Amino acid sequence: MLKEAIGTGATVELAKADAIAQLGISADSDIEIEVLEMPAKKMFGLLGTTPAKVKVSFDAPSNADAKEYLEKILASLGIEGAEIKIDETDEEVGIAVEYDGDYGAAIGRRGETLDAIQYLVRLVVNRGAEKSRRVSLNIGNYREKREATLRSLAQKSAAKVRKYGRNVVLDPMNPYERRIIHSALQGDRYVTTYSEGEDPYRKVVIAPKR
Repeated sequence: MLKEAIGTGATVELAKADAIAQLGISADSDIEIEVLEMPAKKMFGLLGTTPAKVKVSFDAPSNADAKEYLEKILASLGIEGAEIKIDETDEEVGIAVEYDGDYGAAIGRRGETLDAIQYLVRLVVNRGAEKSRRVSLNIGNYREKREATLRSLAQKSAAKVRKYGRNVVLDPMNPYERRIIHSALQGDRYVTTYSEGEDPYRKVVIAPKR
């Protein structure tokens, strides 16, 4: 997606910097520069100069770029021919991958590889964008299956807390998974939840309500 901005300034460099700032990109981005007007002294004895005017063009990544990038990552993991569907809003880009074969290599232990791929795709989606958007990546409905597993774990752990009156400390989880545990038990009359530790080893603690 081609984006353009026209900047002005006392010098060509300042005008260029103005246009880059309008686009919200870094100075080392792959851009095209067209000098529309050079700074010039005003005529007829007027003091000062007319400013320089520069047009900066930037070919921002599109969803097609993100899809192509994801296809390359999946292919490197032995997953080829997958169907990739992209659903986007102003706030979020949702990417669903449907694949009939074994996609375990793209999931990893407890979704760690999937989260890493999601992070990389988010960088592509937001590179050069004026507004950063969230990216959610799901392969083979893994997210739904994982959520169901975590909600079941939350209920079983809460039952142990109610029975024995002692805290249960779960294994380290990422922020998304911790939110699922907290959400699953937020209405429980007998237990409460909180997180402790530092990422990536932050854990959810399920404790009796006092």
